[in-house]
Amino acid sequence: MTIDLNGVAGQETDRPRRAAGSGRDMRLVMLVAALLLGPLGARAEEAAPATMLAQAAAPAAPATPAAPATPGAVRGVTDKEIRFGLVGPFTGSARELGRQMKLGVETAFDQANDAGGVNGRALRLVAGDDGYEPSRTVGVIEHLVDSEQVFGFIGDVGTPTAAAALPYVLDHRLLFFGAFTGAGLLRRDPPDRYVFNYRASYEEETSAAVRYLVKVRRIQPREIVVFAQQDAFGDSGFAGVSKAVRSLPGDNPEVVRLGYKRNSIDVAEAIQQMRQLRPRPKAVVMVATYRAAARFIEQTKDLFPELIYTNVSFVGSTTLSDELMLLGARYATGVVVTQVVPAVSSYATAILKYKAALAKYFPGEAPDYVSLEGYIDANVLIEGLRRAGPHFDTESLVDTLENLRNLDLGLGATVSYSPGNHQGVHKVWGTMIDEDGHFKPIDME
Repeated sequence: MTIDLNGVAGQETDRPRRAAGSGRDMRLVMLVAALLLGPLGARAEEAAPATMLAQAAAPAAPATPAAPATPGAVRGVTDKEIRFGLVGPFTGSARELGRQMKLGVETAFDQANDAGGVNGRALRLVAGDDGYEPSRTVGVIEHLVDSEQVFGFIGDVGTPTAAAALPYVLDHRLLFFGAFTGAGLLRRDPPDRYVFNYRASYEEETSAAVRYLVKVRRIQPREIVVFAQQDAFGDSGFAGVSKAVRSLPGDNPEVVRLGYKRNSIDVAEAIQQMRQLRPRPKAVVMVATYRAAARFIEQTKDLFPELIYTNVSFVGSTTLSDELMLLGARYATGVVVTQVVPAVSSYATAILKYKAALAKYFPGEAPDYVSLEGYIDANVLIEGLRRAGPHFDTESLVDTLENLRNLDLGLGATVSYSPGNHQGVHKVWGTMIDEDGHFKPIDME
């Protein structure tokens, strides 16, 4: 299910009312919780006044014993299901990114549900559309939490939208897992407790791109420029390129940045600036979504025939290739995209399982790098949920994830977390579009 909540931030949401029990009943429940839930109950006991606990422990008239704590006490968790939210663009110029991420997560959820779910519960995904506009993001998140009662979030799409979401999810202690962004704001040191990433960072992707251009393609650092979205996404990628160039030997000049506005394909100003550069650029690292990247390549291909194009994984690789092939094979051939997953053409165990599941649950959908990432995100989270056991909340799930080590999904890289590391994988894979529009793996070193 996908929810379009354009303007929802200005609407009121109905919240369920809780019936107030007697003070004695509440004291008794707190005592039972302290006895039954171990450390969780101990925290409740520490928070309660001593007089309240003493009264609750006093002899009472015979009564029906209190029931053990039930999953319904945790928002988004019932006896039958666990609900997660996903916020992304399902309208606008970046809508394919949202659609593919949702597709990948749902593929993994459907696969797990057919195998009996997680500890007997089915997984359910509720998606909300923010159109890749951060001004809409918090309103969508609030609706998913208050009205849809989601437990946490998985696969949220975008850096500027993540920047808008982060204060809310941290303040409300919501799990924010596997966001589709490599931005540093989700990779603080030490990490934010409720934020977990699967993928490599933009700094790692752009560093790999710079090394490839300099060491493999023999491009001088001063001949590299950046074409980046004018927001936190572009800022993060540009910072990664700048850092990588500064680390190279020699006295290298500052990297030139060209840009375009989010949710647009207006690249005219960037191209005009590029015409005036001396020396002429020989390579461009793009930090852009698929439509803007395709337009930039289309407009510069004849002006700079030898230009090498690279882009980060957020571009939406399959859709970028489709857009370029519509223009002609010469626009697509040779374009490099760094990836945070193995090539979808590979025969790695994880890829074969993903393709089989995608064909089963969404026949007719072609394998895609974004949906593959969503599928992997979800499988890592599913493993965390399994290990957390049938009785869990956000805090115990976070503790479980922080003790997840060397999870082997068949990627060629294992997934590990710790209290000081909330990024599961740091590996970057290289791919290049061939004359048929297919991505082939390349050696970035």
